[in-house]
Amino acid sequence: MAPIVLAAALTFALGVGIASWVVLTPADPAREEVLANAIGGLRPADGAAGSTPRRNPSGGLARHLTGGKAVARLERLSALAGRPPAWTLGRLMGARLILPAVGAALSALFVEAGPSTGRYLLAVLVTVVAHFLPDLLLYSRGQERQAAMGLELADTLDQMTIAVEAGLGFEGAMLRAAKNGRGPLAEELIRTLQDMQLGQSRREAYLALANRTSVPDLRRFLRAVIQADLYGIAIAGVLRTQAHEMRMKRRQAAEEKAMKIPVKVIFPLMLCILPALFIVLLGPVAIEMAKNFK
Repeated sequence: MAPIVLAAALTFALGVGIASWVVLTPADPAREEVLANAIGGLRPADGAAGSTPRRNPSGGLARHLTGGKAVARLERLSALAGRPPAWTLGRLMGARLILPAVGAALSALFVEAGPSTGRYLLAVLVTVVAHFLPDLLLYSRGQERQAAMGLELADTLDQMTIAVEAGLGFEGAMLRAAKNGRGPLAEELIRTLQDMQLGQSRREAYLALANRTSVPDLRRFLRAVIQADLYGIAIAGVLRTQAHEMRMKRRQAAEEKAMKIPVKVIFPLMLCILPALFIVLLGPVAIEMAKNFK
């Protein structure tokens, strides 16, 4: 057996072993206890004394191999993507270790079949892309989610403005708008209210919401709400002003997209539609001219 094939087989086996360890190792009991307490209330203290929570060895190994900066970037991307349940941080870190190993093994087999410069470059490219594939997937999902939040913001602020002017408090108006909505913005509002119920102050909950989003308009609205709460400004006026600005920005964005349509249509029109139209219109004329000149 060739050395490169043996190395590829060992790398593939190592990747499968790490994948099995990360996926099949039971979850951290301390994390499960925190989640259960947040959902169903604190557990009774009976039997809690003397119990020491165990750590998940696979999570610590994956975090150590991934690196602190990469883990922080994954956490940020996961927060922007809404922390998908199927894409936990442990699985993402494991995928960053497993995918490049598998890609390198398959690339080694591909290069062994016919070594060349192009194949070596392709192998390196596949390995690098496999390493950053979880980041790219999270980034794409996060961009879609943030765009959806930006589209929902104007309508949500209108609902909150109506609720506040009808006599509800700001948190009550936020809860009403969150219950009426069904998109990612409603989910974030509900999470913000849950953070307040768990003991966070308003300012901390609003700042946490601002950190979980990259929508400039939403971050600007949260800063205005924090300043209004700090200086005692009437929240109804802030909501009315912000809702008017969001509606105006949404209308301007729609007009901008409409003005870009003619420019975007030019290239498909010139490359696809006009050649076919010329063939249909001028084709018979060219055929008749060719027959007459024979």
